[in-house]
Amino acid sequence: MKGPAIFLAQFMGDSAPYNSLESICRWAAGHGYTGVQIPTWDSRLIDLEKAAESKAYCDDLRGRVEDCGVKITELSTHLQGQLVAVHPAYDLMFDTFAPEHLRGNPKGRTEWAIQTLKQAAKASKNLGLNAHATFSGALIWHTVYPWPQRPQGLVEAGFKELAARWKPILDVFDECGVDVCYEIHPGEDLHDGVTFERFLEATGNHVRCNILYDPSHFVLQQLDYLQYIDFYHERIKMFHVKDAEFNPTGKSGVYGGFQDWVNRPGRFRSLGDGQVDFKSIFSKLAQYGFDGWAVLEWECCIKDSEQGAREGAPFIAGHMIKVTERAFDDFAGGKIDEALLRRIIGL
Repeated sequence: MKGPAIFLAQFMGDSAPYNSLESICRWAAGHGYTGVQIPTWDSRLIDLEKAAESKAYCDDLRGRVEDCGVKITELSTHLQGQLVAVHPAYDLMFDTFAPEHLRGNPKGRTEWAIQTLKQAAKASKNLGLNAHATFSGALIWHTVYPWPQRPQGLVEAGFKELAARWKPILDVFDECGVDVCYEIHPGEDLHDGVTFERFLEATGNHVRCNILYDPSHFVLQQLDYLQYIDFYHERIKMFHVKDAEFNPTGKSGVYGGFQDWVNRPGRFRSLGDGQVDFKSIFSKLAQYGFDGWAVLEWECCIKDSEQGAREGAPFIAGHMIKVTERAFDDFAGGKIDEALLRRIIGL
C-alpha cells in the first residue's frame, strides 16, 4: 500500500494555499502527504483536454507536482461520471456539473460526459497512472425504496442501459491500461455489493470495471464493510480513507429525515472521530495484497478541514502495514525432507 495521500476536491478554494496547483501540493506535502488525487473538473489543477492530447503537458504537470514533494495518485471524474447517467428528475440539480452551454440539454450533457471520461482515460495513461476514480451515475436510484412497487424487468433494463453507456468508456480505459474505479455510493445505481455485481455482469465482467472502496458509505447503509473486502478484494483498486458514524434515534434512521448533515443519524467524520474500524480494514487490505494508494477524503460535518487534513496524514501512516515476508514460526521449521513428510502422514 502507498500513502498517505489526499483527495484535493474538498480543499480547493479561492485563497492561498488552496487556490493553485503548486501551493496546494506544497501544503499537502507540508502535512505529511506523499500523494494527491486530482479532481479533473477544477481547471486550476489540470487541463483535462490538453492532458488527453499531450504527453509533454502531462510530463510537465507531473514534474510540477513532484517538485512540490508529492505524486499524482489518480485523477477523478466524479462529477462528470455522474452525468453519464442522470434520471430526468435530477436534471436541474445536476446541470450545475455540466458546462454552462450544455445546461438544459440532457442529451448533449451525456455526450459531453462520455467524451470527458474518454479523455480522462488518455490523460491517466499520459500521466503513468493505472487507476481512475469516478461515479457511475444513476437511472433507477429514484426507485431504490419504491412505492408503488417496481415493474418487473425495470432493474434489468436500468442496468442494461447503464452498462451500454459505460461499455465504450471502459473499452477506452482498457486500451489505455487504466482501471475504472467506481465509488460505491448512495445516490448512484452502484451503491452496494449486489448493485456492483449487477453492473459488472451487464458489462460482460469487463476487466476494467472495478471499485473505489470507501467504508464511510457502508456505515451509513449499515452494510458489513469488512466482509465487503472479503467478497470484492479482487476488484478493489482504490481506497478512500473516510470515517463515519451511525447513531439512530427514535425520530430518524438511515434516511436522515431530510436534516442537515450535522443532525443526521448517519454522518461523515474526520479520521478517528467516527466508528469505522480502520485497523481491521488496513489489515484485510494488506492480507489481500492491496497495492494502491490510501487516500484521505475529508467530509466531516463538525471538524474544520484544515484540522482534518493535519490529523489525517499521521492517522493513515499509523495504520499502514508493511506485509511480512516470513512466518513467525519459521525458526522451528527445517528443510523439506520428502522421506520425513511421508513418515509424518503415515506412509
